[in-house]
Amino acid sequence: MHACRIWDYSPPSSKTPNGEWVYIQDLSRGFVYLWRVPVLPGPADFHLYSEVRYVTKDNVKSEEALNTTNPLPHLVKEVGRSCLSQEQAGCSAIILVRRITCVSPQIGEKAQQKRITKEEVCIVGYYLTELCFPLQVAGGCLGSDPALDPQCSGAVAVQKRINCHPQPGASREACEARGCTWCATDVPNAPWCFFPKDSPYGYSLAGSTEKTATGWRVTLSKHQALSLFGDDISPVTLEVEFQTRDRLRFRLYDPNRQRFEVPLKIDSPGVTADETSYDVELTDDSSHFRIRRKSTSTVLWDSPLSDLIFSNQYLQITTTVPSTSVYGFGEHEHPSFKHSMDFVTYGMFSRDQAPEPFANLYGVHPFYLCVEADSNAHGVLLLNSNAQDVSLSPNPSLTFRTIGGILDFYVFLGPTPENVIQQYTEAIGRPHMPAYWSLGFHLSRWGYGSIDVLKRTVDRMHYYDIPYDVQHFDIDYMERRLDFTYDKVNYAGLPQYLQQLKKEGMHNVVILDPFITKDEEPGTYRPYDLGEEMGVWVNNSDGITPAVGKALPPGDSVFPDYTNPRTVEWWTQMCLEFKDVLDYDGIWIDMNEPSNFLEGQYPGCAVNNINNPPYIPSVSNHSLALKTLCPDSKTYLGEHYNTHSLFGWSQTAPTFNVVQQATGKRAFVLTRSTFVGSGKYGGHWLGDNFSRWKDMHQSIIGILEFNLFGIPFVGADICGFNENTDYELCLRWMQLGSFYPFARNHNSEGNSAQDPAVFGRKFAKIARATLRIRYSLLPYLYTLFFESHVHGNTVVRSLMHEFTSDQQTHGIDTAFLWGPAFMIAPVLQEATRSVDVYFPEAQWFDYYTGHKLPSTWNKNYATVPAPLSKIPLFIRGGYILPEQAPATTTTKSRLNPFGLIIALDEQGKASGSLFWDDGDSIDTIEKESYFLAKYTYSKGHLKTEILKNGYRGADSLEFKRITILGLKRRPYVVALNGRAIRGYASSYELSGKLTLWISTPLTQELNLVIY
Repeated sequence: MHACRIWDYSPPSSKTPNGEWVYIQDLSRGFVYLWRVPVLPGPADFHLYSEVRYVTKDNVKSEEALNTTNPLPHLVKEVGRSCLSQEQAGCSAIILVRRITCVSPQIGEKAQQKRITKEEVCIVGYYLTELCFPLQVAGGCLGSDPALDPQCSGAVAVQKRINCHPQPGASREACEARGCTWCATDVPNAPWCFFPKDSPYGYSLAGSTEKTATGWRVTLSKHQALSLFGDDISPVTLEVEFQTRDRLRFRLYDPNRQRFEVPLKIDSPGVTADETSYDVELTDDSSHFRIRRKSTSTVLWDSPLSDLIFSNQYLQITTTVPSTSVYGFGEHEHPSFKHSMDFVTYGMFSRDQAPEPFANLYGVHPFYLCVEADSNAHGVLLLNSNAQDVSLSPNPSLTFRTIGGILDFYVFLGPTPENVIQQYTEAIGRPHMPAYWSLGFHLSRWGYGSIDVLKRTVDRMHYYDIPYDVQHFDIDYMERRLDFTYDKVNYAGLPQYLQQLKKEGMHNVVILDPFITKDEEPGTYRPYDLGEEMGVWVNNSDGITPAVGKALPPGDSVFPDYTNPRTVEWWTQMCLEFKDVLDYDGIWIDMNEPSNFLEGQYPGCAVNNINNPPYIPSVSNHSLALKTLCPDSKTYLGEHYNTHSLFGWSQTAPTFNVVQQATGKRAFVLTRSTFVGSGKYGGHWLGDNFSRWKDMHQSIIGILEFNLFGIPFVGADICGFNENTDYELCLRWMQLGSFYPFARNHNSEGNSAQDPAVFGRKFAKIARATLRIRYSLLPYLYTLFFESHVHGNTVVRSLMHEFTSDQQTHGIDTAFLWGPAFMIAPVLQEATRSVDVYFPEAQWFDYYTGHKLPSTWNKNYATVPAPLSKIPLFIRGGYILPEQAPATTTTKSRLNPFGLIIALDEQGKASGSLFWDDGDSIDTIEKESYFLAKYTYSKGHLKTEILKNGYRGADSLEFKRITILGLKRRPYVVALNGRAIRGYASSYELSGKLTLWISTPLTQELNLVIY
């Protein structure tokens, strides 16, 4: 039996120097992949990164088989038969070729349930043609049956295989020379070279367990002299720390030589926790290291010591995971929030890389969350900053590979997903508390070109009364793209214009890049002159001469080393001085991976094992120097080989501190490159996305993931950064983006303007209406950020996060929640006027009408209307949402009346909170200068508990409206604080919605009784 793969191949419009970027869509799953191939995918280029279903010679003739294996049978049937009739050399593949890059709007099981039609796949018509060729690869035909290979006798089961040749170029000879097993298989991406059951690698226990103040440690010795990549280390110490009841640390390190460790301080009590929710064990035969949840005996981590490799430049460890519901790892453009476990590998190494499937992007987050079979959840962090990758396998298991440092793991026991993130952020640093104004709408673009164009943009936004708080300034405001300057010709009068915007209640953010030109006339460019004097640059391998590369400014550039305390002094001084030039409110730090337009600095990277390690993880172009500096460059903390992915992280905290020092207010810092703990000091946007429908969906996945990473202040460029948008795409994206935690419309130089006022009155009206919803709910969003800052909560979360026991929610990433209570279900497909929404078990209400949704929708998909003017929004029963009358800026809206939306659950109960302070002072929470109230509704009675009343600015604010949803009958009497509310001040609808118009000070208790 020979397998035929079913693909959709979309030729791009341009080529790159190293080949053509192409979209290839697996029609049987609805996923899209981006491959680099010479022209068309040839036999040697196939290296699939996700699960695939097959149409084979045997089942292609069966209509029933086609209907069950592929959601697009009518597009495949005849092509498949045609292709198979041209079978060559015993192997063939179906390549479906089209000339446009539309994608399937539905994914997986949902697609099969709906039986997608040709028109639903892409509104624009297209033709499919077939192209067949043999798939011959090393070791035999891709379609060959592994059972026919005599070498497979007694081999490890396919789903349990661990790759013994993770770098390209595997062959039977190379594999067997490593003492590993070679066995072909039809399972996509499964390794053909893998460790045998009796692996010659790995470690075993050497000596007895030694107790420590925080846990225990043991010594491990290497089995044999055989080495995968050379320079193996033995002995190795395994040390376990019982840090808290729900947090465990274990690390593997060289006891005889200090190796690089990430300088992120995670506080440890210093003694063993009195009580733990986990057990840690070495199995009786000392062959496995296991972590088990005490309450359920579920094994959360199980590492065979035979799979452990610890060499100087290659460290590997494998663990099983208790389910396939795995989330996290970043930063990437993942095809789905819930990961495929079908032999998928993701590289992690910060890179100036526009989002594309499976590429390593701007930041590094080796953290995952796993939902166990019984709906408990746990999380795991590998605290390592070296280039690394992780492979997800169907066993299910994870294999971590890194090329330096140590294996330093933290395990968080939850047991809810929210508990996991709370415990994670307790360790790495709680997210910062954003300024209230930063939760308003932001507008930006690279390429206004002049202050006149900028003014016209601002004026038309104001003309249409579109809520709008923040204007960003990209590099075109600078003089010749030089940091700490502004263009006094094209942006003449910019300092005065910033003052004008401030008087109108607006704020501004300026961009600064991390590279500094070295080629201005001596004495004319202070940032370079002072930096050179202070010695703040990343150096070449000699540790003395600055590394020189090429970036945006004219001439060549040097790169500040933010791990150096002297660099922090220099950066602080320059930012403070620049505040006197442009009165900024926040700083946007871009290209801090760091980006360099060369492959390494001048004159190129030396040939050595630092620049060319024996193993390069699965990163773009298999290069550690592409678009950045050579790995053997020197920073204050050591070689760039170790610190590269810490560059943006090390820049964020100093920027946060200087913005607070310069403004005297709460800092706004937006950073492109992030690492573990970056959320303590900055927000993040998802980078240089594209004006494409698929990128809207990808943005939801990215925002959900960064909330797991402890960076809840996150958003994507609304309407897309690269390429030109269009009316409908931008309108739908404005609707979605209105509910990003960080909501900014931004695009690239040379593209059409896409601010929400440029499309005319009708577009502006819809955008204004949606943003007014955002602004009305900002008190709720701000309260969520308070809970994030204090308790480590997520702000945006998936349906899985709240309804973990409902398996249907585990794969949903087309809708999301603000906190636990507010669902956003955007339109993500062109020319669509309805959305299929899944409603977990709860009482749900339509946000617009307040009507309760039919109970038959619970635990089902329902099709809800979504005309062009509307994004579907829903409120979950059991919660109270604070609201405030919106305005065009938060400066104005903060003075407006408040309200409460009380959405009752089936038991007639609801609860919620309101946090309020002055919105931008530093440390109001620590200084207790805030107002915090908890509202509880039960048995027809709303009670208020004022937990803190420390902000006198709240005294002048009032509640003007209370809306109750889900009442079962019309009230006879409603009393507020002991006085009946007159009939003209209330309105009841048969749907169970009661609206009350009141006038009560915000800081006074609300005691409402319904009779």
